Amino acid sequence: MSRIGRKPINIPANVTVNIDGSVVTVKGPKGTLTKEFNKNMKISVEDNQVIVTRPDDEKENKALHGLTRTLVQNMVDGVTEGFKKELDVLGVGFRVQKKGKDLVMNLGFSHQVIVPEIEGITIECPSANKIVISGADKQMVGQFAAEVREKRPPEPYKGKGIRYTGEYVRHKEGKAGKGAKK
Repeated sequence: MSRIGRKPINIPANVTVNIDGSVVTVKGPKGTLTKEFNKNMKISVEDNQVIVTRPDDEKENKALHGLTRTLVQNMVDGVTEGFKKELDVLGVGFRVQKKGKDLVMNLGFSHQVIVPEIEGITIECPSANKIVISGADKQMVGQFAAEVREKRPPEPYKGKGIRYTGEYVRHKEGKAGKGAKK
C-alpha cells in the first residue's frame, strides 16, 4: 500500500473540509480551495482527519492514491499557512516595483515589463531586487512564479536575470579572444 496515501491528514481547528462525491472543498483563514479528484479515490472525514483510500491495487489506482492525499494535504496547508515563492532580480539597472496591482519590471529591454496580479495571488516587492509571490494554491503560486521568471531567465555567462532565491545557476566560461593563451 502507498506509504504516503495511507497517512491521515489532520484538520486544524480553524479549517473545515466538505466532501461532495469526488469534489473536496477546504475553507480556512487564508481562503477557500475546491478541487475535483478521480472518482475511484474514496475521500472521507473521520475523527477530525481526512482519509484517502483506493478500491484495489490496479496500477492507475496505486498511482492516484498518494497523489490525491498529497493534493488534499496541500489544500489544507494552503488555507492555513499559504505558500510563497521568492525571486531575486540580478543585473545592472534591473529593478522591480509594485504599482497598484501590477508588477513593473525594468529588465534591460527598451520597455518596461508589466505583469498584472491575478486573483488568488499576491505580489510583494520588499526591495528593488526581490519579488515575493504568495497565495493559498500551491500550483497557482508556482505557475505564476515560473511565468514571472520566464520574462528574463538567468543567463549562464554573467548570471543576470530573474532566479528563484537559492537557485544555483551554472556559469560558463566566455569565448576566448584573439591571441588568448590556449
